[in-house]
Amino acid sequence: MLPAAARLTSSEEFRLVVRRGRRAGRPRLVVHALRPDAVTSWQQTSLEAELNTAPTRDSRVSTRVGFVVSKAVGNAVVRHQVTRRLRHLLRDRLDAVAPGTLVVVRALPPAATASSRELGADLDAALRRLR
Repeated sequence: MLPAAARLTSSEEFRLVVRRGRRAGRPRLVVHALRPDAVTSWQQTSLEAELNTAPTRDSRVSTRVGFVVSKAVGNAVVRHQVTRRLRHLLRDRLDAVAPGTLVVVRALPPAATASSRELGADLDAALRRLR
């Protein structure tokens, strides 16, 4: 399980990462990442305003992750299985991502039938590409 401080929670955060971040596509998933050094100082103030970050949460320190698994992947049971697998795989890879990076993992329909090993390989390749 990912700790609460490592999760993206609001739709504004997801939207920001998907629109402003870099993207790496794989056959079973797409990874979007927004690094803190990719944001200039004038954008930082608008970014904080967009995210409405709490003063206790320092987004520059912890890497935060969110998952998007649409109905195209499968029914609710399948979507939750895919989300749990991805959450478990990414928890072990948080140290490989630069601190303060915001990450969104979007599962594609082939993720429903993929093994954890295949999802892990796609995740590793996407994260390598985004470094």
